[in-house]
Formats: sequence, C-alpha cells, structure tokens
Amino acid sequence: MLTQERKLQQRKELACGRFTLPLGQRTLVMGILNVTPDSFSDGGCYTDVEKALAHAKRLVDAGADIIDVGGESTRPGFAPVELAEELDRVMPVIRALAAECPVPVSIDTYKSEVAEQAIRAGAHIINDVWGAKKDHRMADVAASLDVPIILMHNRENMDYIQFFSDLVRDLRESVQIALKAGVKQENILLDPGIGFVKTLEQNLETMRRLDDIVALGYPVLLGTSRKSMIGRVLDVPPEERVEGTAATVALGVAKGCQIVRVHDVKEMKRVVQMMDAMLKGGVTAG
Repeated sequence: MLTQERKLQQRKELACGRFTLPLGQRTLVMGILNVTPDSFSDGGCYTDVEKALAHAKRLVDAGADIIDVGGESTRPGFAPVELAEELDRVMPVIRALAAECPVPVSIDTYKSEVAEQAIRAGAHIINDVWGAKKDHRMADVAASLDVPIILMHNRENMDYIQFFSDLVRDLRESVQIALKAGVKQENILLDPGIGFVKTLEQNLETMRRLDDIVALGYPVLLGTSRKSMIGRVLDVPPEERVEGTAATVALGVAKGCQIVRVHDVKEMKRVVQMMDAMLKGGVTAG
C-alpha cells in the first residue's frame, strides 16, 4: 500500500484557477515582483503599476511560470506595513495582472485580508511567509477559496532544541493547521524558509537536507535568490549574487524541489533547464 507521502509525491499537476501547472515534469520558476519601497534587493523599482506590469512581462518572457507579487518587505529588520497600505500597493497590480498575465499569480502576504482580496481580484496562489501561523484566518481563506497555499517555515525566535528536527516539526504544524481548516492536501506546498530565523550554518544545513523536506510529501518551493546566506559566503552585495543563487538553485533541483523563487528569471531558467535535462532526461524549451 502506498503511504500518504508517496501518494502526494505522485501528483502530476497543481490546479491554479484557470491554469494548471505541471509537477515533476520540469522545475517551475516563480518570478519575484516586489511592489515595495524597501525590499532588500529591488525595493522601489516597481511601485508604479505600469512599471510592475512591464517587469512582469519581462519575467514571463524570460520563462517565469508564476509571478509572485509582494507588498511588504520581509528582509531582516523590516518595518511592518499596515493592512490598508499593503492593499494599496498590491491590489492595483493584482487586478492588472489578472487581466493581462498569461501565467498564474501568487500573492506574497501573511495577512488573510490581503490574501482574500487578492484571490478574489484574480490571484491564484497564496504565499505565506508565516506558514498560516501569524494570521490564524489564513488557512480558512485558502480553504474557503480552494486555492494552493505555500507554507513557509518561520518562527518568532531561534530557540531551537535540535534545529532540523524542530524545523520539520514546525512545517508539520503548519500543514496540520491548513488541513484542519479544510485546505485540500493537493493545495499545500512547503518552503523551508531559507534566510528566516536561521543562522548561516542552519541555512546551509537546511540546503544540505532539502531532500528530507521533500520527503514530507508536499511540493517544495525554494527561495534563496540573492539572500544574505549567499552574500555571507561569497562576501558580495545582492546585485552580485547571481552565481551563488545559481548554485543553490541547482542543489535545490537535485534535491527534489519543484519550484524555485527567483529575481533573475532568465539565468535561473537556464539553470533549471540544464538540471532537469541531466536529472529527468529529455530537453524542453520551457
């Protein structure tokens, strides 16, 4: 008899409204579209709707399978944004993308009200950096609207007893919150939360053990793009972290991650295509 984890791993598709994304056939690329003035890498670049749309088009043309829209920076030491301000930032962009974007749109938020309004306006996926633990209504929103939700590992403190075991336990807790709220198993994805409440060594250990997170049975999204882990290892600023990001993306694909979230879509698309050709066989154009 197949275990539940094995059954989940055999899923071939992720339903996203009018879109269907393949799972396992090739690695999916999520392009980052920050509509914030203070994101660590591209803050202030796309706060205008027309500029945001133009950048989304560039991301899609470069090979993005998903566009991830965020209206609040989650960089270390970020200043929280009020609900009304976050809505003002993301909703015009979400509405415009819903009308024009040829790929699914995800909303990067931990506020259930932002997620709900964004989904009703045309977004397809919720990307919650607090794993449904910060706003306890988030899982209810995902369940009632029947949309995929990405549950990222995060916590209030670094009081780990056994780091990786605690990380896995935290992710399982997020999954249980979602399931108890009525989220379908096939709508749950996990993110190990690289760069969130982890030391450099803990981030590197998480990278080495990504296959253990994949083994939980849910599709795994890896978000390492331009992050401080890379900067600290290579001693370079965010704009010079493309090669380091490529290394983490390649390892993520090799470990079984099914989605990578990146700023540099053109370059990382090539990385995942090459990795997929070597690991899965065959050559695809996109």
